[in-house]
Amino acid sequence: MPDLDLHCWDLSYAEARTLQTTLARQVIQYDDLPEVRCVAGVDVGFEEKGSVTRAAVAVLAFPGLELLDYAVAKVPTLMPYIPGLLSFRECPAILEALSRLSVQPDLLFCDGQGIAHPRRFGVACHIGVLTGLPAIGVAKSRLCGKSEILPEEKGARVELWDDNELIGSVVRTRTAVRPLYISIGHRISLNTAVHYVEACLTRYRLPETTRWADALASNRGQAVIRANQVLGR
Repeated sequence: MPDLDLHCWDLSYAEARTLQTTLARQVIQYDDLPEVRCVAGVDVGFEEKGSVTRAAVAVLAFPGLELLDYAVAKVPTLMPYIPGLLSFRECPAILEALSRLSVQPDLLFCDGQGIAHPRRFGVACHIGVLTGLPAIGVAKSRLCGKSEILPEEKGARVELWDDNELIGSVVRTRTAVRPLYISIGHRISLNTAVHYVEACLTRYRLPETTRWADALASNRGQAVIRANQVLGR
C-alpha cells in the first residue's frame, strides 16, 4: 500500500473544494486493472453522535464472493456533514481500515460517488487516487446529473449526464426496486465498473461487497459474529 499521508484532512470548506478539483485531474477513467481475484466493499458509519467515524472493509473472493478478510477502524471525525465533501469526513477511517487488511483487494466498491459528483471527485475517486487501487462508486442515491426514465425491470440501465458529460450509469439491480448509481472511481471504465457490480450481485439490491461492508460499518453484532465464524476467528 502506498504512503497515504498525502494531504491534510483538517481543511476549510474552500480548501477542500479546491483540493477536490486538483486531485480530480489524477483520476484514471479507463481500464487499468490487474487480474481481479479479490474485490472489497467499503462503507462508513458513525458513533458517539457523529464524533467517531467507523469504517469497514470486507474482502471477497472473485467470482465466488466468499469472505476472505475484513477490517474495521474507528477514528475521530474531522469534518462535519457537508454535501459534496463527504470524502473528507469518511476517508481517514477508510484508509485506516484498509491498512489493517491481511488480504489486499484488486478492486474497491465504495458506498458513495465516484465521478458522479459536482467536482468529479467523490469518495471512490478520493480513495482510489490516494491508494492507487482501482475503485468504483456504488451509490444508493443521486448526487448530481440527469438521466432518462429507467425501466422497472432488473438489468435496466440508463446513462447519467451532467453538463454534457457522461458521469455514470443508473442500474436497476432488482425489478421495481430503487436503482444504484454507478460511476468511475479510479483506474476503471464505466462499462467495466457496471460489469463488476453486476457480477457481484446475488438476490439483493446491493452487491455482496457492499452488503458485507454496510453490515460491519453499522456495527451490527450479528454481522461481526458471522464474519468471524466464516473466517474461523
